[in-house]
Amino acid sequence: MAEFSLPETRNSAAFNPGETALQQRWQTESLWDEARRRRLLWDRIPPELHARIEGAPFFFLATSSPDGHCDCSFKGGGPRLIRILDEKTFAFPDFDGNGAFMSLGNIFMNPHVGCLFIDFSDGSRLRVNGRAAVLDAGPLLDLFPGSPRVVRVDVEQVVPNCAQHVPRLVPQPVPQAAPAN
Repeated sequence: MAEFSLPETRNSAAFNPGETALQQRWQTESLWDEARRRRLLWDRIPPELHARIEGAPFFFLATSSPDGHCDCSFKGGGPRLIRILDEKTFAFPDFDGNGAFMSLGNIFMNPHVGCLFIDFSDGSRLRVNGRAAVLDAGPLLDLFPGSPRVVRVDVEQVVPNCAQHVPRLVPQPVPQAAPAN
């Protein structure tokens, strides 16, 4: 890719300088007029999406270390995995896994997170970006009995995506673990 500058534009408030520079380079900046930004770039989770998010049986969590090393993990647990606290805040439990704390360690050092919710039955997607905190005490733990930790996310940006290119998948029952002998 050729070098180019990072100019200030009318989209600067909605996009970072890299996004804006590439919109200009590939002539898509005009697509992002004020009406489209209001329609597709939100600063909160609309109430009409609360039940859908709380009903999601899983989501994908992206985190990054302070030096930019990324991690993306699957977070599952069935419906009610996510609890919407208000339009700008949600929480989810941290279940004991392999003990590496890759996601939580990144959050501890760099609170910026991206959450991707996909409903494979209809193809709807929702990206929720914000700042997270890991809590191992306090009232939020009461929302998730048995969870030793909770992650609270303060929402900064919500981006709905179209269903194009999302495969339609049919959920299968989750196999039960065999009892230990």
